[in-house]
Amino acid sequence: MDKNKTISEIIQLWKTDKKQYIKSSSFSAYALLIENHLIPAFGDRSELNEIDVQAFVHQKLAAGLGQKSVKDILIVLNMVLKFAGKRKWLDYVPFDILYPTDREKSEVAVLNRSDQKKVMGYVEANFTFRNLGIFMCLSAGMRIGEVCALKWEDVDTEQGVIRVRRTIQRIYVVDEGERRTELVIDTPKTKNSIRDIPMGKDLLRMLKPMKKIVNSSFFVLTNEARPTEPRTYRSYYMKMMEELKMPRLKFHGLRHSFATRCIESRCDYKTVSVLLGHSNITTTLNLYVHPNHEQKKKCIDQMFRALR
Repeated sequence: MDKNKTISEIIQLWKTDKKQYIKSSSFSAYALLIENHLIPAFGDRSELNEIDVQAFVHQKLAAGLGQKSVKDILIVLNMVLKFAGKRKWLDYVPFDILYPTDREKSEVAVLNRSDQKKVMGYVEANFTFRNLGIFMCLSAGMRIGEVCALKWEDVDTEQGVIRVRRTIQRIYVVDEGERRTELVIDTPKTKNSIRDIPMGKDLLRMLKPMKKIVNSSFFVLTNEARPTEPRTYRSYYMKMMEELKMPRLKFHGLRHSFATRCIESRCDYKTVSVLLGHSNITTTLNLYVHPNHEQKKKCIDQMFRALR
């Protein structure tokens, strides 16, 4: 076992190896976590134990980092240590890290029915290509990167579907000490995110006449050869919602609103999961399926009727 290798040196070797197998956006995310968290905390160490990592977790949580963010950092650390363990550079033993129990119930922020109708009505009355994207997200549950990367060739008005085939994002590149940002168009988040979403009648009616005259290689939101990037579109959306005096809602709330309306309409959960491009139905159930008091009471009543 080469005890002379520091965690920092191992990380550099891991990055060179890992870069061959993952998307540039994933590599960029890993590199950022490494630069900001792992190297400052462990870079000069040649070994790590569970007590050190547990202390690191408490420190990050106390500094205001969320549990998910801390867990993401540890996923990268675990990959690095596993890589080193295979090469006998250190002894790899998976850590059993504890987190404080989360006792707060998190709610998914969505537009209510009335506000959603108001936003969609405004877009229909004040059509622009950028406004169209907001209508699409409320009608199809697309992510911001997916709608920004959408081209007219992906809008099939004959079959009545939107074909999600790419996403766009600005990534933070850390490469040999150099830091810069890069706009990247790539395949969607996961293989499940590559999907066809049927269009509702209102959206189809809006798009059919346009599809006949637009350049199929142009991006929908700009109707030009160049796309708009998510942070620019997010700012546009926030300004529009402010002008409409809507509740302050993150752009991702449009996707949540679409999913919530589907669940409220008693769509089956598997179908909603597929429409959203979730990797598994559990994600959909955890986010959107929360039985109300009447549903819980009905369940109890059914159980007692069965006992009789």
